[in-house]
Amino acid sequence: MAPVLKPNSAKVDGMAFLGLSLARKSDRGHPESVTHQIAFDLNDVLDRSYEYLQSTNDDGFLVGGGEPGAPKSYKLPAKDSAHVEIMHIGTYNPEWGGISEKEIIEVMKSGKILIPQIEVLPTSVVANECKPPELQLRFDMPYGPDFVDMTTELPPNWQLRFIHNQLFKHFYNPSRFCPSPFHTTLVRKAEFRSSEHKDAYFSMCDAVLKKWKLAGPRPLNANPVDNKSGIWLFTDRTKPTHFFPPNFLPPYNTEEKRQIILSYLTEEWDEKTLSWKKAQYPEKQIEKPKTKTNEVAKAEKNAFMEWCGNPIEALLGGRSAEAPPTSG
Repeated sequence: MAPVLKPNSAKVDGMAFLGLSLARKSDRGHPESVTHQIAFDLNDVLDRSYEYLQSTNDDGFLVGGGEPGAPKSYKLPAKDSAHVEIMHIGTYNPEWGGISEKEIIEVMKSGKILIPQIEVLPTSVVANECKPPELQLRFDMPYGPDFVDMTTELPPNWQLRFIHNQLFKHFYNPSRFCPSPFHTTLVRKAEFRSSEHKDAYFSMCDAVLKKWKLAGPRPLNANPVDNKSGIWLFTDRTKPTHFFPPNFLPPYNTEEKRQIILSYLTEEWDEKTLSWKKAQYPEKQIEKPKTKTNEVAKAEKNAFMEWCGNPIEALLGGRSAEAPPTSG
């Protein structure tokens, strides 16, 4: 069961939520798909040719333009619905445990929720615990913010936790929850041809993720001249209806803004106890320079000595080569 805030009062389940749209039109997808971001082509982590996958569920690929239908594919035709849920609402009926659409829009437009310029970085592709699993593209915070030195760069994807915690502190409807960790589902019921094919698929994804990491966090803009990467209200994953642009703009290294940001990153919502707790973050991994093996270092030293003509012997006057024989 989903970790909703008040299970006994969440009467009717629904699919409304606030989150990010990663939808992007593609020649390989449904012709009616729309583009909400050009930062990431999610086809790069899909197996549309079924080289690695044996089968998926009827929906096929949910992202990268969606499913085009016959004759390009024989899954259910559907537009791209790539998204990241930040807060699940459920329904727009308060009597069912939801929130009225009018209230959500009023709050989001009022400035009570600070919306930074959204810049995100995909961090991993994983298979979840379902059998067969969903394949998910994750947007984790790889390490925590520095709460002492406020001049340090904020970690990738900090905006998601920042918005999530604000929303959770403002809305208390019974059906509220977040299907954490932050992710977009690529495909459901993914069965691989073999364990070797599975390993090869994730190796392909790792290469794509490294390429994206080099470019760093990117804004989710529909074209290169836009600068309004914000969040969306969805009636369901196929129907983003209202867009809320950033109202908390960069730079984020001023003392005032950094204190606001850090104040919301000190806590995290515990889905088991349905309460706040001190946030726990992974330590920042510092890449160490590669060290040479003893064999490589020895070989390089010998090559250097040969190239120099053994300067130690030269300093000793060539004693090892020209020393007179000793008498017995």
